[in-house]
Amino acid sequence: MIRLFTPLPLRGITLKNRLVISPMCQYSAQDGFVNDWHLVHLGSRAVGGAGLILLEATAVAPEGRITPDDLGIWHDDHVPGLQRITAFLRAHGCTPGIQLAHAGRKASHTSPWQGGQQLPPPAGGWPTVAPSALPFAPAETAPHELSAADIERLIQDFRSATRRAVAAGFDVVELHAAHGYLLHQFLSPLSNQRPDQYGGSFENRVRLLLEVVRATRAELPNHLPLFVRVSATDWTEGGWTADDTVALAYLLKAEGVDLLDCSTGGNVPQASIPVGPGYQVPFAKRVRQETGLPTGAVGLITTAQQAEEIIASGQADVVLLARASLRDPYFPLHAAQELGAEVAWPVQYERAKPRQT
Repeated sequence: MIRLFTPLPLRGITLKNRLVISPMCQYSAQDGFVNDWHLVHLGSRAVGGAGLILLEATAVAPEGRITPDDLGIWHDDHVPGLQRITAFLRAHGCTPGIQLAHAGRKASHTSPWQGGQQLPPPAGGWPTVAPSALPFAPAETAPHELSAADIERLIQDFRSATRRAVAAGFDVVELHAAHGYLLHQFLSPLSNQRPDQYGGSFENRVRLLLEVVRATRAELPNHLPLFVRVSATDWTEGGWTADDTVALAYLLKAEGVDLLDCSTGGNVPQASIPVGPGYQVPFAKRVRQETGLPTGAVGLITTAQQAEEIIASGQADVVLLARASLRDPYFPLHAAQELGAEVAWPVQYERAKPRQT
């Protein structure tokens, strides 16, 4: 049996295989709205055989965008365009998912190909917010420290965004608590130096994420799964650790989270990260083995055999593809051929399907 192409039931839905397209910002929206680029980009990967596609980090508030070019879901007007996306993905056998996000102090930057620099308000940027008034990089303007009232509004932003995601037809919602964005900023003592109930101890630093999870879970129908993406370590002394991630995973499981998407890093610019093939997989493996919570593995997973080994050996329940999918939108179809798994191709492409020998 080729485990990579076995179905995965999650609550009331079933992924047709274990290959997931990771959320990847396209920086191609205007005022948060999807357009034909997103339809073609995501649609080609659905045609390419992915079991689940997670739409890129989608801002729950305008000030939560990484750049002015990010997708948004802070207004009901965003829903019809997203419905067009989910309908196409579902029509081609792919489960549609969305990642809800707030960039916090890493908001208001230019897109990567424009330099990725902090964008001041006079140039089209906006003031940023964070758990503490600590900039991401020394040369950047410090963010505004969120008040208790600000935090309550933020939770409601995630709640409203979840309601819109359901209306737009998404079957999976993922909360972005990784890569140095706002929810991660609260988790890590490197970015959270608050003296109140949201800072200091582990229990206080995870409080906001748990409150957002509860608000999100309350808006999701019971049959739809909830994922959380975390950075399992800051790779920096004094920061968030793998032990913290395991402790958090127990709490998230109790709150109804269905899968932990395990990435790493992104919260401080000076982190020393030992990048290499599958370098983040051990974090997914540890969480899965110690807590029983299903996990996703991501990070330099580039071959069919590598992905199959991760699933077959029980290191994770799904493999998330990022750059490998950008290089090859049809990675799942090609992986099935390489591994000897029989999967259906789109009928329009059947004439090009290689035959098993």
